[in-house]
Amino acid sequence: MKAVYISEPGGPEVLEVREAEVPVPGPGEVLIDVVAAGLNRADVQQRRGFYPPPAGASDIPGLEVSGRIAGFGPGVSKAFSLGDKVVALLAGGGYAQQVAVPAEQVLRVPEGVDLVTAASLPEVSATVYSNLVMTAQLQPGETVLIHGATGGIGTMAIQLAKAYGAKVAATAGTDEKVSTAKAFLGADIAINYTEEDFAESLRRQNGGHGADVILDVVGAKYLSQNVDALADYGRLVVIGLQGGTKGELDLGQLLKKRAAVVATALRPRPVEEKGAIMNAVRDAVWPLVSDGRIRPLVAKTFPLDQVQAAHRYFDSGDHVGKILLLM
Repeated sequence: MKAVYISEPGGPEVLEVREAEVPVPGPGEVLIDVVAAGLNRADVQQRRGFYPPPAGASDIPGLEVSGRIAGFGPGVSKAFSLGDKVVALLAGGGYAQQVAVPAEQVLRVPEGVDLVTAASLPEVSATVYSNLVMTAQLQPGETVLIHGATGGIGTMAIQLAKAYGAKVAATAGTDEKVSTAKAFLGADIAINYTEEDFAESLRRQNGGHGADVILDVVGAKYLSQNVDALADYGRLVVIGLQGGTKGELDLGQLLKKRAAVVATALRPRPVEEKGAIMNAVRDAVWPLVSDGRIRPLVAKTFPLDQVQAAHRYFDSGDHVGKILLLM
């Protein structure tokens, strides 16, 4: 099969398409003929040498795919048949024509979604649902602040939060993306972070109230502003470190607000946890996708042999929604 490897840490030019051995599914695993794979920030960080795969995971990048069941390892208890159309959450290995993955991390494609578009769903759905709902316990009527409004995580988070009855504020870096967040994605408040202090702007546009929940992909760079933006009893959930790993935290401000800061990562979790999250996604998110309240957004697709171009497009930040590789 063909697969993508990282020759050395660096830019998109270090991505190479090579011949590779077809993986053999182990106990509890299924083999998937991959149709499409989603690009994620974690893939970029792995390419740059900042985010190695967990122990035992494939060196091939790629955390989510869509495709068809092609085989079974011993002891698979989940009821799949050969040829079933599925999506999968991976610890790695998605940029390849075939991948072996624990069956617990595999779901059938939601009704009404084509198999290519479905590749845009598993990683963002699992990330957003597990953090907004399972970790932050987002409630109807609460205000949630989403950073990175038009990326894969942001587009899913805005739609899911709206479907849960939250008031949604979002940040983006251009006026065009701010308009997209409001007009196309349904955000109630959208803030251009290059022109305004997002904490002050949020309170001004939200009757003086801060954010009950913040979903943050930036990390250290936004830490103090995020704590400032929190409402009393607010929950800041950090899921990315694009803006660095070390920041200064005003514990006095946190104590005064009775607020919480939580950091989570999906990729290194054990299979059992990932399986529980995927089952929750199937039960809670798939119906919202099937009835149209959540629309999977694909910015652009690239064939596998244009993986360097796909990463250059990702790095540009021009996309709204997900970028996919086609096998």
